[in-house]
Amino acid sequence: MQFGLVVTDHRYGPHATALLSAAAARGWDARCFLTDTGVLLLRDEAFLAHARSRPGSVASCKHSIDHHAPDSIDLAALTGTVVVGGQYQGARLAGSADVLLVL
Repeated sequence: MQFGLVVTDHRYGPHATALLSAAAARGWDARCFLTDTGVLLLRDEAFLAHARSRPGSVASCKHSIDHHAPDSIDLAALTGTVVVGGQYQGARLAGSADVLLVL
């Protein structure tokens, strides 16, 4: 089962982290795409801990990072952990996930 989660607002951080962790605990392929202010979760240590435990399972929109956090997210530090791309990553997730939840 591939569980897809799209996070559009950083205020959903605790819920997103809990959902991804629960899905992974069930043995599901849990993947996440961050867009709009959801990219601010890349500054949240609890969320990043989950991302680091499953490298490549989190993707983020570069345009949203540039717009909402141009100087507060170290993209180099995320290399190998988070895929930084565009809305295409979100579209790929929507197309491949068995279940997709948008927060």
